[in-house]
Amino acid sequence: MKIRNPYTGEYDYELLVDPADAIDKKVTDLRANQKAWQHAGVVHRAKILQDWKASIQKHLQEITEQLAKDTGRNYISKYEVIGVMGMIDGWCYKAPRLLEEKTERASMFDSNVKIRERGIPYDLVGVIGPWNFPITLSLIDAIPALMAGCAVLLKPSEVTPRYLDPLEKSIQEVPALAAVLKLVRGGAEAGKAVVNNTDAVCFTGSIATGKHIAMAAATRLIPAFLELGGKDPALVLADADLEMATDAILRSAVGATGQACQSLERIYVHEDAYDNFLNLLVAKAKKVTLNATKKSEGQLGPLIFEPQAKLIMDQLQDAKEKGAHIHSGGAIETHHGGLWCPPTVVSNVDHEMTIMTEETFGPLIPVMPFKDEAAGIRLANDSEFGLSASLFSSDMASIERIAYQLEAGAISINDGSLTNKIYDAEKNAFKKSGLNGSRMGDAGLLRFFRKRALLVQTGKPAPIDSFEEIEL
Repeated sequence: MKIRNPYTGEYDYELLVDPADAIDKKVTDLRANQKAWQHAGVVHRAKILQDWKASIQKHLQEITEQLAKDTGRNYISKYEVIGVMGMIDGWCYKAPRLLEEKTERASMFDSNVKIRERGIPYDLVGVIGPWNFPITLSLIDAIPALMAGCAVLLKPSEVTPRYLDPLEKSIQEVPALAAVLKLVRGGAEAGKAVVNNTDAVCFTGSIATGKHIAMAAATRLIPAFLELGGKDPALVLADADLEMATDAILRSAVGATGQACQSLERIYVHEDAYDNFLNLLVAKAKKVTLNATKKSEGQLGPLIFEPQAKLIMDQLQDAKEKGAHIHSGGAIETHHGGLWCPPTVVSNVDHEMTIMTEETFGPLIPVMPFKDEAAGIRLANDSEFGLSASLFSSDMASIERIAYQLEAGAISINDGSLTNKIYDAEKNAFKKSGLNGSRMGDAGLLRFFRKRALLVQTGKPAPIDSFEEIEL
């Protein structure tokens, strides 16, 4: 597969796709090795993952450089790889505590029956990662699955595959890990092979692809853990600190060039604060710099996935035709072959426009006023998405009253997109934004277990005459 460089627009890399028989061989090997991995125990698995962390550290520069070529951005690439090592540390610390053997307990229905519960990991977990945070959102599922005792078949995105070669080096340097973690290279066919050959599947990506995976998983009666799209709203109340709110919303909406599921994509501001908010936001948006002249300078990288440029312009064109006003940005810029979109603040918008209803995945910031609390909540909830949301207010009573009415899995209070760094708060996606157990909090590990219960009769079993018929 010919792979495009988002910074230059050149197709300067070839991805060698795994043929079907190679994937079959990886599946066979993983299944053969999984039981030994499971029965070695969580402390052993933590030691092996620490060895892997050391190997990642050894290859840190090479992995980061290749990831930067994949995404066109330096800072986030380094942050991603360092974050992966933090994930390893986090799960190595938490997993042994979560997996401690539970004491036997008596049943509340029959005190003579003692219950012993155990978690049994899925043998083989499939993980299909996205292109926007390529290494983070592949390993955010793979690492806890490995700590649970599962083997993992991982297919990262074919849009951003350059970092796989140095990552593979780090894996191969730890033979015990290489036995239970294998990478699959390829596109849709490779993804299908992952779904069709594993016992549980994790997917991060679009709703459309997520539906296909959910249906395939349902046919095989295996669980699918889906983290899908978002159209996250922000509600700014009249008493909000507007300096703080505009800082947080701008960062959330355009950070990573808006290429994040939890980016704020719909901004609703109380009409009493609307004008001041809009003026502040536009002034700050115009100061944001691109890294187009030099990759090591500037705050916004290029659009990673070329088709995203057309989607962004289609949404802007639809909004303009329906009366929207553009205050900053508003066009795709081409620099030495790459595509950039400056922060684009849009007003005079409504829910008849696709910019307010469909996922953008780009640095567009549509801002709409609301009259009162009820109207703001209604607008925020008027979406098929329910990933996360933000709420800005200086009044805790208002925050408590409104936050729990928002139809989303995580609500950032007086900040935006906190789920991109706060991993220890369990939350579920609402509506079409996802399905099944949370990847955050303790559930990030525990979802990879099925529960087995031993029911131990310590008294006398009931005889058949306990079913003797009676008169009614």
